[in-house]
Amino acid sequence: MKKKRTIEEAPLEVIRSESRTDMKEEDNVGPSQSKKRKDKEVTFHPVKLSTSHLYKPPTAEELNHLKDAESLFHCSLLKMQMEELLKEVTLSERRKQQIDSFIQTVTKLLQAVPQTPEVEVNDLSWLSSAVKVPIPLLPKTLKGKFHMAPPPSIDTIGSYPLGTCTKPRVVVDLAVTIPATILHSKDFLNQRYPRKRAIYLAGLAQYLATCSDIGTMSYSCLRGDHLRPILLLSPPGKDSSAFTVRLHACLPPGFFKPSRFRPQMNNIRTGWYTGVNNTKSEINEPPTPHYNSSVLGDLLPRAHLQFLSVVSAQCAAFPEGVALLKVWLRQRELDQGAGCFNGFLASMLLAFLLTTHRISNTMTSYQLLRNSLHFLASTDLTVNGISLAKDPNSTAPSLADFHNAFQVVFIDPSGHLNMCADMTSCTYKKLQHEASVSMQFWDDPTVDGFQSLLMTPKPMMRTCDHVFQLCELVKLQSSCKKLNLLNELMDQSGNYVHAALPFILSLLQKGLGQRISLLTHSFSPEPEWSLESEPPKFKAQPPLSFGFLLQSEQATSVLERGPPADSPKAAEFRQLWGVRSELRRFQDGAITEAVLWEGETMCQKRLVPQQIITHILLLHADIPQSCVRYVGAIVDDVIKMKNQVPSTGEEESLLVIQSFDDLSRKLWKLDGLPLSITSVQGAHPALRYTQVFPPVPLKFDFSFFHKEKAFQSLVPKEDKPCPAYVSPITAICHMEGSGKWPHDRNAIRHIKAAFHIRLAELLSMQHNYTCRPYATHLDVWKDGLVFRIQVAYHREPQVLRETVNPEGMLVVRDNEDAQCLEMTTVHRPLITSTLHGVQQQHPCFGAVCRLAKRWLGAQLFSEAITEDTADLLVASLFLHPAPFTPPGSPQVGFLRFLHLLSSFDWRNNPLVVNLNKQLTAADYTEIKNDFLASRESLPVMFIATPKDKNVSIWTKQAPTIQMLQRVILVAAESLKVLEHQLMDGGQIQDVRVALRPPLDAYDVLIHLNPRQVPLLGQAVDRPHLNFNRGVVPGSKPHSGGMMPVVDYNPVSLFLAELRDAFGDLALFFYDPYGGRVIAVLWKPTAFVPMPFKTSQMSARSVEVTDGKAKTFPNVEAILEDFRIIGHDLVKSVEARTERWSF
Repeated sequence: MKKKRTIEEAPLEVIRSESRTDMKEEDNVGPSQSKKRKDKEVTFHPVKLSTSHLYKPPTAEELNHLKDAESLFHCSLLKMQMEELLKEVTLSERRKQQIDSFIQTVTKLLQAVPQTPEVEVNDLSWLSSAVKVPIPLLPKTLKGKFHMAPPPSIDTIGSYPLGTCTKPRVVVDLAVTIPATILHSKDFLNQRYPRKRAIYLAGLAQYLATCSDIGTMSYSCLRGDHLRPILLLSPPGKDSSAFTVRLHACLPPGFFKPSRFRPQMNNIRTGWYTGVNNTKSEINEPPTPHYNSSVLGDLLPRAHLQFLSVVSAQCAAFPEGVALLKVWLRQRELDQGAGCFNGFLASMLLAFLLTTHRISNTMTSYQLLRNSLHFLASTDLTVNGISLAKDPNSTAPSLADFHNAFQVVFIDPSGHLNMCADMTSCTYKKLQHEASVSMQFWDDPTVDGFQSLLMTPKPMMRTCDHVFQLCELVKLQSSCKKLNLLNELMDQSGNYVHAALPFILSLLQKGLGQRISLLTHSFSPEPEWSLESEPPKFKAQPPLSFGFLLQSEQATSVLERGPPADSPKAAEFRQLWGVRSELRRFQDGAITEAVLWEGETMCQKRLVPQQIITHILLLHADIPQSCVRYVGAIVDDVIKMKNQVPSTGEEESLLVIQSFDDLSRKLWKLDGLPLSITSVQGAHPALRYTQVFPPVPLKFDFSFFHKEKAFQSLVPKEDKPCPAYVSPITAICHMEGSGKWPHDRNAIRHIKAAFHIRLAELLSMQHNYTCRPYATHLDVWKDGLVFRIQVAYHREPQVLRETVNPEGMLVVRDNEDAQCLEMTTVHRPLITSTLHGVQQQHPCFGAVCRLAKRWLGAQLFSEAITEDTADLLVASLFLHPAPFTPPGSPQVGFLRFLHLLSSFDWRNNPLVVNLNKQLTAADYTEIKNDFLASRESLPVMFIATPKDKNVSIWTKQAPTIQMLQRVILVAAESLKVLEHQLMDGGQIQDVRVALRPPLDAYDVLIHLNPRQVPLLGQAVDRPHLNFNRGVVPGSKPHSGGMMPVVDYNPVSLFLAELRDAFGDLALFFYDPYGGRVIAVLWKPTAFVPMPFKTSQMSARSVEVTDGKAKTFPNVEAILEDFRIIGHDLVKSVEARTERWSF
């Protein structure tokens, strides 16, 4: 009873929903307006609820909501996320009031447009020189009369009256009816109506320009169609950017007969367009389906609004369903530009599904979105078009007629207009692909569907594996001539970009064939220009971008095998490939047509599509190679090896793995070991294809070294530059368990050292390898590579955890030594073999890892994000690519890596990497729950794997929260800069700008002597001339002989000394791949005065104040120590004292 009384007495605070929605907008309201609003607000008082009301059974509506959340959503969180998203994109009441007020103002002004005398349509002398006609007036010959008059009707059309208008781009459409007295019944011919429409729009602009109630004005084109210009109006004052009103000049209802615009009809005469007298009859004229659709579109907007209003009234969730679909389209860049799938088509698609009873009127917005995507994924409108016309009259064309004229068919309710007339089949295929991918992820309980489907943007550069651009679009004029596209040019009213695009796409599809799974292109943008400017020319639009997804199995093939020489298809094959096609005999005896492309290494084979594209565009479309800007593999340059044949490391990694496999087999077969070997596992990044610059076989120039014959060693001479760095390739050799293994940690180490000695003896005797045993490992010189073998005993980590207390009891306690050993002998070999498997499934996985780690190194983050951590981050992009498909090229994988680093919510979510698909949905839930329960004690970057669900061993030591924040910041900026560099062909900088670290943030810069930097050739900006490192180039190494100095890098040793001596005062950063600068950052607590202690006087000076001795860091002595410790290695020390604040 006491509990009930407490609940009963608790007051409930009621907040009006409008007040929350308008909270942000009230900040911009003046004092007087604010006071008026407060007077109107209703005051709510706290109320006490009775016990019966508190414990009242849920209503039927509440039960339905609970049932929906349980059955439709993976979790109730998704339902709440959807609801919050809809609140974000829906217009507030205050914004609607502003729009209504402005529309009312514009309507009153338009009703007062003055009438002008009738003149010839070509006579524009009545128009001010400050206002241009927003349409190209070519050809100039045009018949007809024109005069200005006020519009007979002005109606709001489009998404705003339907309630489907969404933020952030708020656009309101006004249909202004052109007076019938201006038009003629034959104006559908030869662009008469489009020109009169444009002139009428210019007249309206001239009148509105004198009105102070209108803010800025400009022209644009509806969906990129230059024959359908529109006038953009914005309100005056501070709300000028809040929304835009688009004025559409439209035909009076029923002015033209729709049958006049059938797809097979001609409404532009060849003689008028070319200026050459033509005796063709109308029957022999080519059809103009796109022009017909453009004019017909101005006849039906009110009918479309009426149809959608009826459908929306029957389905309560219709506006919200359209809003979600528009968000989905916007994130995929499918809703803007010529031939896009815009919000109008989204509304019509939902209307089609509702009117054909494929979805129910009672469905929620979530269900409407899901069913719309399912329909798009499963229906191909390029083959089987759909129609909203229930009872089309006899004059309406058939679906077959539309399919003959257009690539995508979606008929409006009148039965005469194809609403997808401007859409290419490639655009619809992309829409279909995106819907299919979305449905796959939607049904996966391990994927955050809301985040991946509605919140993650998918720009072309991050979505497509390869991208290229056509830069000089004026060259498409010669393409139209080469392809004989006069009829298409007439139909597109001279727009050679739109005329040539379908044919170029068809060429690319034929040429790339089975190498790609999807071909897509950018949309011509909707241009915007001032009233006093001429309409932009077609060549002025941005470069046309094309992207495609690669089929990894066929994409890198250098051979295009065609039909047999005697096949009827051989001529077609030769016609497609031209001189590149030749007869070849194959091993199976067949003689066929074939095309052979250049490519020795994987790096070159990835660019075979570029060779195909440039060849086929030049041959068939007369587009020179200089106009094709291929950006599919530009970033790969930063990881190219310094070889005669360009390589990004795949071939070198394969050589290392083959040599390791051979050594592994020989270890297995060794005779004379007291215990047998149970496994030999690689534990080095090169053995999983992820080493940034894999070790290459080396043959040394003996004149560069002193020979230590007693130890069979090559010692570098003092007067020579630092020799080439020899990286040891680590392998773990597990010995079988036996009762003879001791249980003392020191005894185990001695036994392991004995095994190293014995293995060295056997490998030297049986295989003539040069070996050098140590207590902790064995180095083997084989094939110009050094393999570092570490013997492991599976119980050693457990022995390290066991201690005996003073009472003689055995205590098992985890410690750092055991964890380190377990990491070396268990976890790292396991992750190496697993990621090797990922490389076999996804051939570009290793290259993406190399790019990612090259960026981390270049930005001085190698200590914060270790190699193992970076490899796991990249693996997550391939194993959990939502909302993308797995990367098919190194460049797109690298861009997604930067996006993952910068956008993932590391604070609130674990990154789960489901290696070998061992984790179930229940495991995901368990990992997330355990993570949330123990968040404060876990690493700031938490990565869970099947063998490490709760600890995140890979990120336990690093990064710190400060370093992670820095990584996120730099990754976001690098991604922004890099994507801009790749898409903007006018950039002078190269993409390496994204890998050059900002050094302004550091306090001290230690410049190194390049002569003593062994990996100088791996730097981002490589020197033109490198030092001789004692290696004989181009010669094949062999096993045996003298062993070089292994793992000798003076910079790494110098860094280790600096961190050991000054780690409590400063952080040290360095690019391990050829960096020439060590960056030093003082710790925030470095210069806090400390009490005098003789044991803590290293690099400190004493000051006595008020009789108390305190110590401070002796900065001058520290900087001098930097020079002394790095003698001959340090070139100079740059102290940036302007940044210091002690």
